[in-house]
Amino acid sequence: MKSKSSGGLVFSTEQGRMCPDCRNPVADCTCGQPARPAGDGIVRVSRETKGRKGKGVTLVTGIPMDEKELKSFAKILKAKCGTGGTVKDGVVEIQGDQRDTLVPILQAKGWTVKRAGG
Repeated sequence: MKSKSSGGLVFSTEQGRMCPDCRNPVADCTCGQPARPAGDGIVRVSRETKGRKGKGVTLVTGIPMDEKELKSFAKILKAKCGTGGTVKDGVVEIQGDQRDTLVPILQAKGWTVKRAGG
């Protein structure tokens, strides 16, 4: 049996469910999350078709944001391109060849942007 000596706050009326380890709200829990390694400061935009039955997607890698911010930023990029997409392992995937559309948007954010691949 597990003893209750570890204890910890699990609910707060102000913030809802709490993580008992780091005592932050569950949505902002910082324990157990691997920190993404810092890149070289360059955002790379490339096109890929591998494993997608010939359908091309545009990959955006190296965006210096955490996972939550990256998902909301990807939503903005998808709306600007007028297509769908997703975020997988810190890489934003936008359907179709959208490199010409994405590069100026990313440069406007102040990042160094390079077109990778062909």
